[in-house]
Amino acid sequence: MARVTLQALRHSYYPKPQSDADWALKRIDLEWRDGGAYALLGPSGCGKTTLLNLISGLLQPTEGRLLFDDRDVTKASPEQRNIAQVFQFPVIYDTMTVYDNLAFPLRNRRVARAEIDRRVREIAAMLDLDHMLTKRASGLTADGKQKISLGRGLVRSDVNVVMFDEPLTVIDPHLKWVLRSKLKELHYRINRTMIYVTHDQTEALTFADQVVVMKDGAVMQVGTPVELFERPRHTFVGHFIGSPGMNVLPCEIRNGKVVFAGLALDGLKVGSYRDEGKRLELGVRPEFVHFAPAGIPVQVVKVADAGRHRIVEARHATHVIKLLVPEGEAIPAEGAYVRFEPDRTQVYQDGWMVT
Repeated sequence: MARVTLQALRHSYYPKPQSDADWALKRIDLEWRDGGAYALLGPSGCGKTTLLNLISGLLQPTEGRLLFDDRDVTKASPEQRNIAQVFQFPVIYDTMTVYDNLAFPLRNRRVARAEIDRRVREIAAMLDLDHMLTKRASGLTADGKQKISLGRGLVRSDVNVVMFDEPLTVIDPHLKWVLRSKLKELHYRINRTMIYVTHDQTEALTFADQVVVMKDGAVMQVGTPVELFERPRHTFVGHFIGSPGMNVLPCEIRNGKVVFAGLALDGLKVGSYRDEGKRLELGVRPEFVHFAPAGIPVQVVKVADAGRHRIVEARHATHVIKLLVPEGEAIPAEGAYVRFEPDRTQVYQDGWMVT
């Protein structure tokens, strides 16, 4: 296992990057503790896989350093870094049995036969593969094959980091929850540094202790799932995390108060805002918007049933405001008003939270 440190890391696929747009990965400074579970989360093309490949050694950064504990591995090969990587599609040997697939990484390292057997059976039991160890991998379903791929990444006890690159993409939706839970359980049991790449917020938030949210090659926020949900540092994080995402509405500051659509909102903290002519917005999650006897007048235009709650779309002038209303709570037909929870509503300047 290892503590992973990224120092002023940048990467470009151009030989001589000139503009900001030439950088696939903009400057990143991060430190991940030994034995932690981390996720890189963001839309396709945001730089997640590039960053993963820099950590694994498949790419060398254009600028910056990468350390495992206090050892500089910036120019080290993947083998020298001693990492295990699980890819989007299962990497297994179809003609081998499940047992031989799991044993393969250990046999390559000339581990003693008794230790190989112990490790293979331990990991197989964790992944519910112990009843099929003698079966050929070719006859397994996609989720069975991906379990083998996961097992091959976990069977070694000498790895510094285990990395997962969208490992559940090929898995049927109803089985994803099972494997997500299994991965979390495995992390608790083997206590190794794990880095998980995904564009799926549910996968990231259920697996990781800390999530790195990325956009256009830049890190937008690093935080726990609760921090990302309750205090998104950028409006992109608020949009990307949550279903539905955060309401982002234009506002202004007048006499120290936040004003939305000409209405002053009491109780909202303005923070360190200085009038610099920049774009101002307020952000509030649908969970923290409520119908009230008075407040912002709205017209209810759409209601969608989502099980334990309903997603209500209301409109004030041209602005759409979404609420989550618990099952059984009345939804006003006419003359409705909404209010925002002051402590859960943030002001953003050019997309970034005013602190």
